[in-house]
Amino acid sequence: MGSQIKKFGVNERISFDLTLLFQIVKKIKHLQMTTKSKTLRWEISGSRRISNYIWAVIVTIGGIGFLLSGLSSYWKINLLLVSDTTNLQFIPQGIALTFYGVAGCLLATYLWLVILWDVGGGYNEFNQETGTVTISRSGFPGKNRCVKVSIPIEEVQSIRAEIKEGLNPKRVLYLRSQKFRDIPLTRVGEPIALSTLENQGAELARFLQVPLEGL
Repeated sequence: MGSQIKKFGVNERISFDLTLLFQIVKKIKHLQMTTKSKTLRWEISGSRRISNYIWAVIVTIGGIGFLLSGLSSYWKINLLLVSDTTNLQFIPQGIALTFYGVAGCLLATYLWLVILWDVGGGYNEFNQETGTVTISRSGFPGKNRCVKVSIPIEEVQSIRAEIKEGLNPKRVLYLRSQKFRDIPLTRVGEPIALSTLENQGAELARFLQVPLEGL
C-alpha cells in the first residue's frame, strides 16, 4: 500500500512538472511571437543585382577587346583570339580602338566597384517597441558611406505609392512624415512588381496604422 501511494505521488509530481514545462514553453513562444510582431524589417537590395552583373561582364569584355585591338595594331602583334587587327593602321583606327578600350575598362571598373560596395543597399526597420522607424542605406566610401535616418513612429503621417507606367516605369513606396516630406522605402533603379508594391504598402500601412495613399 505504501509503495502504491509513493508511486502515485511520483506520477503526480511528474505530471505537474510536465504541465509546468508546457506552460513555460507556451509563454516563451507567445513572447517570441509578440516580439516578432512588434518589429518589421525589410532588406533592400542595392547594386548587387543580376542585371548589374550582366552589364559589368559585357562592358568588361568589350573594353578589354577594344584595348587589345588597339594595342595589336600598334605593336603589330595579334593579341586577340577571335580576329587579327595587326593590319589596321594605328592612326586613326588603332588609336580610336585604344581610346574606346580605355574608356570601357574605366567604366567596367566603376561598375564592379559599385557592385562591391553595394551602393543603395540597406534596410528599413519599423520597431513598435522603441517607437522608431530606421532607414539605412549604403553609399560610396567616404564620410557618408552609411546614411541612416531615424524617425519617431508618431511623426509618420502616411505611406504613399507612386506608380508610373510607360517606357520608363516607376513603382516606389514613400514614407511621409512631419519632418521629412517623402522618403523612398523601395529599391532605386529597378521597379518592383505591382503586386509586390501593393502587398508591401498594405502591410506597412496596417503595421504603422497610417493611411495608404496612391493605391
